[in-house]
Parts: sequence; C-alpha cells; structure tokens
Amino acid sequence: MAGATRGAGRGIAVALGEAGATVVCTGRSSRTRALRSDYDRPETIEETAELVDAAGGKGVAEVVDHLDPVQVAGLAKRLRADHGHIDVLARPHPTYAGTALGAV
Repeated sequence: MAGATRGAGRGIAVALGEAGATVVCTGRSSRTRALRSDYDRPETIEETAELVDAAGGKGVAEVVDHLDPVQVAGLAKRLRADHGHIDVLARPHPTYAGTALGAV
C-alpha cells in the first residue's frame, strides 16, 4: 500500500487487513526517521501496519520514497523475494502517476 501513513492509504490498508491480507505499508513517515516526509506529520507506516494487524491481517512496514526509482526498484525486489508476487498494488495519491511507482 503506497502512501499508507494516513488518509485514504491508511484506510485502504486497514480494509485489506480486515479481509485477512498481508499488507506492505510503504511511505516515508517512519518511526526510524530514515526518510523525512514533506509533511512531517506524526503518523507512521509502523502505526498503519499495527492497525492492519489489529484488523486481522498482517501488516509489514517498509520505508520507501516512491519518487525515487532506485528505492522503488529495491522495494519491488524485496517484495518478490519475501512474498513471491504482488496481488494488489494500491496507490491512492495522484502524484505517483508518471513516477517510478507508476511503472511497477
């Protein structure tokens, strides 16, 4: 779930969790502070992963900047290695169109 930190991304991630899905919650806002979101808000991808767990799914937090093609390619490689494939790719934010994430 690209941009899973808040808003529609968080809502979609939790709904997928309610359906029992494994949801990889991605974004820049993390407890690790490895990357900085432009918004610098307190919500984190780890919190969203915990909400997915609480809803009955399995939440996995992955820090990634979706505007960086190298990071997106690395994420895709890790997802294939860890999960074999991607069943659903959700990206609720229109700014991902035409970016590295849009090409996955």
